[in-house]
Amino acid sequence: MQYYQFHQRSVESKEDFWREEAQKVKWSVFPEIILNDHAEDYHSWFPGGKINISRLVLEENISKGRGEQAAIIYDSPVTGKVEKISYNTLLDKVSKFAGGLKDLGLLKGDTVIIYMPMIPEAVIAMLACARLGVIHSVVFGGFAPSELAHRIEDAEPKAIITTSHGIEVSKKIDYLPLVTQAIDESPAKPEHIIFFDRNESGIKQTGVVDFVSLYNAESAECVEVESTHPLYVLYTSGTTSRPKGIVRDTGGYAVALNSSMEYFYDLEPGDTILTASDIGWVVGHSYIVYGPLIYGLTTVLFEGKPINTPDAGAFWRMVEEHKIKNIFTAPTAIRAIRKEDPKGELFKKYDTSSLKQMFLAGERCDTSTFYWLKELIKKPVTDHWWQTESGWPMLGICRGLEDIVNEPGSAGIPVYGYDVKVINDEGEEVHDGEEGFIVVKRPLPPGCMSTLWKNPVRFFKGYFEQFYGYYLTGDGGYKDKNGYFFVTGRVDDIINVSGHRLSTATMEEVVSSHPDVAECAVVGIADNLKGQVPLGLVVCKSGSTINEDDLELQLAALVRKEIGPIACYKNTIAVKKLPKTRSGKILRKTISQIADGASFTIPSTIDDPEIIDELVHDFARRSLGNAFV
Repeated sequence: MQYYQFHQRSVESKEDFWREEAQKVKWSVFPEIILNDHAEDYHSWFPGGKINISRLVLEENISKGRGEQAAIIYDSPVTGKVEKISYNTLLDKVSKFAGGLKDLGLLKGDTVIIYMPMIPEAVIAMLACARLGVIHSVVFGGFAPSELAHRIEDAEPKAIITTSHGIEVSKKIDYLPLVTQAIDESPAKPEHIIFFDRNESGIKQTGVVDFVSLYNAESAECVEVESTHPLYVLYTSGTTSRPKGIVRDTGGYAVALNSSMEYFYDLEPGDTILTASDIGWVVGHSYIVYGPLIYGLTTVLFEGKPINTPDAGAFWRMVEEHKIKNIFTAPTAIRAIRKEDPKGELFKKYDTSSLKQMFLAGERCDTSTFYWLKELIKKPVTDHWWQTESGWPMLGICRGLEDIVNEPGSAGIPVYGYDVKVINDEGEEVHDGEEGFIVVKRPLPPGCMSTLWKNPVRFFKGYFEQFYGYYLTGDGGYKDKNGYFFVTGRVDDIINVSGHRLSTATMEEVVSSHPDVAECAVVGIADNLKGQVPLGLVVCKSGSTINEDDLELQLAALVRKEIGPIACYKNTIAVKKLPKTRSGKILRKTISQIADGASFTIPSTIDDPEIIDELVHDFARRSLGNAFV
């Protein structure tokens, strides 16, 4: 079946389509009802079905002969450790740890916060919670105590599972003091702190439960839960003062992820995947842990960075050593690699013949980076787009179904199950090439969020109130005549220059094409005459000798040539580093607020808070932005 027919069936005959996909995973009770959809209420998938994701990951794969296959390859260049954990070993550890949690009094419906770095114990904790029907909430290791406190207050966990420290390249971050401070600040108090000592010091911490001691418990059997039972709560990154907890169901998520490993990522059980993200993000939940392990893959748990651990060849070294078939990472990682190794000399050092393709998501991939990577690896590169809310891809190319030509700069075409539209302020579909709001027609397919934790009102108001019958993604973009979607960024990234709505993403595309530019961000800053004007922040490639004034003139001329004088692009600041979240998203809104002299909150997800001080200094140095004029 051609992909477009496949997609059409998935949205027009959705119950038949998803019944067939649900039959590919093992249920303890197969659902009689596939979709429960009421216009006045939110829908649910597979109500009445019973399932357990820990069982799917462990017992089901072992029953298919994968017991001695590596489930996890823990590769930690920051500690110099590589460890392979088989499905058999993982079952032993998870079932005993779940027994230890049960002995502490944790039951189905309780919540647990996991505050750990990229270590196997974090995955063991996740799967142990799922085994018992305990709802886990993974918080990115190293988050500030105040942000962790917000999540403790909201999730009200019965226990917090943490460790002695995380490692950021060469810097060690002690976790237990952060956890202790967060608990002090939160009105909700967990009953237990479960502590894993990475130092192996033998020194017992007072007031905590030793993580390893829980392995002494009797193995716990799986608790079969309703398909609609929450598997986890994942708090979205952002600048809001209160966290927004995305709730993921169990059955629909399992079915969607299982299908995506075959149809979208084009993998077979037994293959090895490297998803270079973190378990604190949705990508880590879906494609480091649950998706690969449900499907019977080997997943690489990478505790390191694309560069500096030890160099920009880290990905390629792992491909050779672990025979990796697919890599999934963020464009910002590729830009970092390109900046450090522009000619790909490190890539040439390794045997990467096992690599079949690469997938990019998290930030829009500019065409310059796309072509550089494709030329380097000589394999397909697929950019795709999805969100914490969706849990799995919404736009992209389903590589396992049809080898559709990729359109550089585009996020792809709608993924099966998603009926994606571009509409205007009145909720009407726009013509091809016209920008608007990217929305998805309800009901959303399985695997998407089911609600916001303890806040259904905010859930409906934020996502479904503005356009009846649609999920508002918050992103803007357009569809071209061939059906490819171009995501131009968050709706508030569109700037208004003298009444003209202009996409900063389009300008970034032009700026990034300059031969000296490794990475860039274009934001709108306030202007008394034009309302807003664009400003470019640019990180130059290693070895570049161009000075800032010449670069500014060249970029202004380039934007004028490619977009036109209407863009009013004049100002560029050369910076050492762009302010980003730990997941690689550039903090464009914060940059604009700083430039405009507006009050701003440094997001809790920022990778390096010191960059903000440097940015303020750069604005002052150039007298750019209303704050300094």
